[in-house]
Amino acid sequence: MLAAALAAAAHGFHVFPIRVNSKKPPAFHSQQHCPATGICTAGHQTWEQRAMVDPDQIRWYWTSARYAGCNVGIATGPSNLVVVDLDTRKSPADVPKDGWNRRGIVDGHDVFTLVCEQAGQPVPWETRAVTSPRGGTHLYFRAPHAVQLRNTEGDTGNGLGWKVDTRAWGGYVVAPGSITDDGRYELAENCAPLDLPGWLATRLAPKPVVATTAPPVRGSTRLPAYVAAAVRGECDRVAKTLSGQHAKTLFSAAGNLGQFVGANLLPPVEAEAALYAAAHHMLTADCDCTESDLRRHIRNGLRAGAFKPRVVPTDQQPATDQGGLFGQRGAA
Repeated sequence: MLAAALAAAAHGFHVFPIRVNSKKPPAFHSQQHCPATGICTAGHQTWEQRAMVDPDQIRWYWTSARYAGCNVGIATGPSNLVVVDLDTRKSPADVPKDGWNRRGIVDGHDVFTLVCEQAGQPVPWETRAVTSPRGGTHLYFRAPHAVQLRNTEGDTGNGLGWKVDTRAWGGYVVAPGSITDDGRYELAENCAPLDLPGWLATRLAPKPVVATTAPPVRGSTRLPAYVAAAVRGECDRVAKTLSGQHAKTLFSAAGNLGQFVGANLLPPVEAEAALYAAAHHMLTADCDCTESDLRRHIRNGLRAGAFKPRVVPTDQQPATDQGGLFGQRGAA
């Protein structure tokens, strides 16, 4: 994989090792397991910060006992790239979501074509492109200078659509030459990346973050007072969390509220919405958090907390199950 890493770096792309025969996770240690020594003595260094372009440094890593044979990741942000990732269906049951379920839409390639047509723009196929083992395509573009873009997932937030992700700051793509159990990543178009079209840059630009305090709890008038207070308290804690503690605090807050969910005192949808709104300030260029990360931490925390329901007086327990995100636990 040394040759693949050097080839990417020759184009100015910043690379880092990914686990052998895999596309994730990065081979560098995570913040959770950071030893706080060596390169991380002054604070944890993420894979994005450690991504390298120097050939000698690359040779040292990919010829070392620990990283030899590792696949190659390209950190899109430091590489001044925005990559449009067009995915394929994973199974016959993987059908387009509502809004995309129309004639001719089979996968991300079709969705991206439709998005371009709806914008009255040509599809920018003539740029550097890499194909994935499962038939997906990575379209490489030079990032705009006027705005710092971050990852998008499908049609969530300012995303482009079903089966279309983008990778920018906070993201990476697997470099051509890397190999997984599904096959090899191949260079399909060996040319320089085009500049990201202006209309796409506008479409992908992050929305301004205007609120850094917790929003009011929706529907709190029908919640017990102490539950509504707990929601406000956890949301305030999330809203004030500093960079470096986002994941831990968000999971912890969700776990605490999950106990009320497990006791049928708080609808899971309401808990998730309140926490996500409070956590939205984490989506900045200074943080690796993505929208999908926030959702995952919240849902994992809520599930964990729901299995340890808060004990409440019998006369305060509601008569019906809230169901929702967790379904009926203990049902046969």
